Amino acid sequence: MPLVKTFFDNTTFTATHVVHDPATREAAVVDSVMEYDPAAGRTAHHHAQEVVDYIRASDLKLQWLLETHVHADHLSAAPWIQEQLGGKLAIGADIVRVQDIFGKLFNAGTRFARNGSQFDHLFHDGETFMLGSIPAIALHVPGHTPADMAYVIGDAAFIGDTLFMPDYGTARADFPGGDARMLYRSIRRLLSLPEQTRLFLCHDYKAPGRDSFAWETTVGAERAHNVHVHEGVGEDEFVAMRTGRDATLSMPNLLMPSVQVNMRGGHLPEAEENGTRYIKIPIDRV
Repeated sequence: MPLVKTFFDNTTFTATHVVHDPATREAAVVDSVMEYDPAAGRTAHHHAQEVVDYIRASDLKLQWLLETHVHADHLSAAPWIQEQLGGKLAIGADIVRVQDIFGKLFNAGTRFARNGSQFDHLFHDGETFMLGSIPAIALHVPGHTPADMAYVIGDAAFIGDTLFMPDYGTARADFPGGDARMLYRSIRRLLSLPEQTRLFLCHDYKAPGRDSFAWETTVGAERAHNVHVHEGVGEDEFVAMRTGRDATLSMPNLLMPSVQVNMRGGHLPEAEENGTRYIKIPIDRV
């Protein structure tokens, strides 16, 4: 059974998980966070430093840096962590679809490769791998974005933004390439895992009435209690709910910088002629 330590970023409501094999001390970091101040245009790595310090203090060997998808609400710190500790940076193979969509949206130009080469490994649906001595499998679970992946490592599944805690529901599906019907089917795939499977989530927004943040649940709890997609909720019912709810949601505060950085594997855009890097914001785009 893998051991999991979670670091929660209160600014972006993101849970970064460090999962390791206690037998071999091999570890993976799932969905890391780099701080970004949009008003000042400044980045920092305080949160990632906590992750690095924990891995070093626990005498772990970083094998993987796993991204569940191209996040629209926080910037990845994976390249920075990789510089400190090594390991392979990986994401789902459909990242190329996301790179094509957002490469055009942000007019990234020919210098921006749209082939996933910013990552060390691109996982395909059903691909198996190892975390130390623990068997793992990568599952393609699109809907929130076209490229979402879940990583099932032993009895623990790291499922990104497909599901939230049972009292909060499910992820939005209105980003470019998202699809509520596809999300429903992906969720049902995840909920077909054994009911005791531990689910580790990428975000928590603390549902009304709950006092503390939470990021771990089980397949059984989601099947029984998820307010959007518990057992008995059909596909058409879910799609109608999700579509209507998404129409009321505002854009994430960090969407513009997050997507431009995360589609590059967590690397900042290349510096321009004056040596400065820039984040683009499309104006009045139809």
